[in-house]
Amino acid sequence: MKRSISILGATGSVGEQTLDLVRRNAESWKVTALTANSNVAELARAAREFRADIAVVADERYLGDLRDALAGSGIEAAAGRAALCEAASRPVDITMAAIVGCAGLGPVMAAIEQGGTIALANKEALVSAGEVMTAAVAKHGATLLPVDSEHNAIFQCLQGGEIGDVRSITLTASGGPLRMIEDLSAVTPEQAIAHPNWDMGAKISVDSATMFNKGLELIEAHHLFPLKLDRIRIVVHPQSVIHSLVEYRDGSTLAQLGPSDMRVPIASCLAWPARMDTPMEPLDLPAIGEMTFFAPDEVRFPATRLAREAAEAGGAAPAVLNAANEIAVAAFLDRKIAFSRIAVLVENVLNQNDLPDAPRTLEEVLRVDEDARRRATRILEPV
Repeated sequence: MKRSISILGATGSVGEQTLDLVRRNAESWKVTALTANSNVAELARAAREFRADIAVVADERYLGDLRDALAGSGIEAAAGRAALCEAASRPVDITMAAIVGCAGLGPVMAAIEQGGTIALANKEALVSAGEVMTAAVAKHGATLLPVDSEHNAIFQCLQGGEIGDVRSITLTASGGPLRMIEDLSAVTPEQAIAHPNWDMGAKISVDSATMFNKGLELIEAHHLFPLKLDRIRIVVHPQSVIHSLVEYRDGSTLAQLGPSDMRVPIASCLAWPARMDTPMEPLDLPAIGEMTFFAPDEVRFPATRLAREAAEAGGAAPAVLNAANEIAVAAFLDRKIAFSRIAVLVENVLNQNDLPDAPRTLEEVLRVDEDARRRATRILEPV
């Protein structure tokens, strides 16, 4: 029997890799909804190939182009935030939530409210609205499966174990492409997105370079796995072979190892609680030779410190951190600020004394996000 799937963010890196796995197992899947921000050509091509029921483009200006691209296919075309949420709310066996940034929060919540299974590749949504999202998951009986390689690794290491027996969890970080570069102020966008191990989109690649990606993952882990923040650790592991570790009370430490390819954690979620084939070659440990580990340098890369402080502060702080970082990264990619100013801008926004109260609903989360973006935009400084 075929399983149904919707992919939110189908033209991004995670979305494309999800479609690759679906393509390789076409007899097992029925694609219901595909969405994209503005890449009409790729969205329409994928919708036609997989015979989706509906294709949605977030930017309403491209609705006419999408309709033209899908003409004669029988595939429904729609556009805008409301259409994204409507598509996400359609009942399916699994929803791949891969829209980057807080823009994915509304569609993720719409999928959660259907009580289905959500493979979450959008860490920003859980960072910005952790309490709101986890409460909605409990209320609607939804299942949240982590797609991020680190959280998926923890999820796998916890199978057969009890969270009450866990002493600590450790997220690994590659350190990104800039770990050995001395003058971070001169880093270009091209350097920042040239990740040595992973094939990711521009925003996530910059987050990896600044270590904000790991900071956001720390907050995400705090919501996914009920441990105190001081029991969630980060270690730099440049080879990206071990994706996370779980230490148990008896001294045993379980680690999940795998290739640096997102199709591995995606497949884990698509097949859960079973397993499925992927095109990945087995690890060749002799060829890898050695694995090294370092403590994060929070002086040169303060993002993990800022994220931990935001998580400890709670309330609106994580949502503010995420929004300010999105503005700062966009400014860096547009060459409006230096790489070294990204963390400075985020810290400046977090240090403002009149931050909003803790959000309790989706609407309040979105207002906090909008307010933080305005604050970050006001204090943007040119290079």
